[in-house]
Amino acid sequence: MPEIQTTITPHNQQPYVQRTYPTREELDVIINNAVEAQKKWVQVPLAERIAIGRKFIVHEEFKAMKDEIPLDLTLQMGRPVSQGAGEVRGLVERAEYMLSIAESQLADVQLTDPDKPGFRRFIKRVPLGVVFVIAPWNYPYLTSINSVLPAMIAGNTVLLKPSPQTPVTAEQFASALIKAGLPKDVVQVTHLSLELARYVVRSPRVEFVSFTGSVKGGREVGRAAAEGDGFKGVALELGGKDPAYVREDADLEYTVPELVDGAFFNSGQSCCAIERIYVHESLYDAFVKRFVEVTKTYNLGDPTDPSTNLGPVVSLASAERIRKQTEDAVAAGAKKLVPEELFPIAQPGTTYVAPQVLVDVNHSMDVMKVSSDEEALALMNDSPYGLTASIWTNAEKNPASEEAFLRLTDRLETGTVFLNRCDYLDPALVWTGVKDSGRGMSLSKFAYEGEVGAYED
Repeated sequence: MPEIQTTITPHNQQPYVQRTYPTREELDVIINNAVEAQKKWVQVPLAERIAIGRKFIVHEEFKAMKDEIPLDLTLQMGRPVSQGAGEVRGLVERAEYMLSIAESQLADVQLTDPDKPGFRRFIKRVPLGVVFVIAPWNYPYLTSINSVLPAMIAGNTVLLKPSPQTPVTAEQFASALIKAGLPKDVVQVTHLSLELARYVVRSPRVEFVSFTGSVKGGREVGRAAAEGDGFKGVALELGGKDPAYVREDADLEYTVPELVDGAFFNSGQSCCAIERIYVHESLYDAFVKRFVEVTKTYNLGDPTDPSTNLGPVVSLASAERIRKQTEDAVAAGAKKLVPEELFPIAQPGTTYVAPQVLVDVNHSMDVMKVSSDEEALALMNDSPYGLTASIWTNAEKNPASEEAFLRLTDRLETGTVFLNRCDYLDPALVWTGVKDSGRGMSLSKFAYEGEVGAYED
């Protein structure tokens, strides 16, 4: 009997779509098709590959897809339909930038030093071959474009495995690329069980693996890649436990709503969501008061309702885990500041979880009071993760605050540091992490470095 995966809509717990996994033999054919397609795709001039990418953005298929994505995402992973358009805007922004730098980043590197008379030396950038992209459910289009577009523009073919929670996203993405002129089998969508995914990672015909997901999943991918024949590249984006530090001169009217959004957007299910906040003691009481006020204004409800700005979490298991974390914190001495009766839809046995603010916490919990930059720095670095961090201070009007920000930046153990913003990826800046947040890079000019090899002539 073929193995079938079923996607459950979070807010109503009803089956949405089903997909059938291939057999091992069928998967071998898929991989072989990718290998053969890459031999032809690499012969397509770079300018033509870039043109297909640009056509994808403006093609009627993508325009139609833009109208469908918000509700489609809601029904697959629960994000409020009012917030789905942001994923489309982000996809376009990232694609446009990565296409704009592709020619320069994939060009041969000419060596003009005069120390080798009689020689013409250059470094040629060449594609790796077949790239396996394992995408998550929380931002399926954004994370896919980060890996798929640079890989295919560089001349690789791609096997794209979406999360079982968001299978339709990858299918729509690949369909729009094909209708924009991408040749058959350059990007193939593969719905796979964990065991079949391991099989692809181990395959000697797959040269690179890009994974976005949990630390546990990242370790599995790294282990499977090491167990396979040969040596392949692996990029792992494994999320974080991202801190924010509110200094004594922060503008609370601006800072608080930004941090509430950074904590609760996408129901807190973002790779770089704000999960820890350290507030200077001089602002602590005013910050907490304002944070609670803003949190109480959120509308938790049916994500298909355009007035909803906070939807369910992705699964019943996730909801129960979050409730238990809150209960454990309270049992350890934390205090809840948001009355749960403000959000009556948040009941046990559902995927709706009321937003909450905890105080009187220790470092395993939520919002903490600090007395200095040094104390905040130590707490921000006291984590096995290092994806992003944010510092909130009036650097524009206070040169000393800008200097403090730069000093802290040099000592923070994290991939990205924000000043007075959070939870945003700029496509011109490399997206990377340290410690258990993974290894490898996406976005910026460095994204192309992982998708090509090089040899010298």
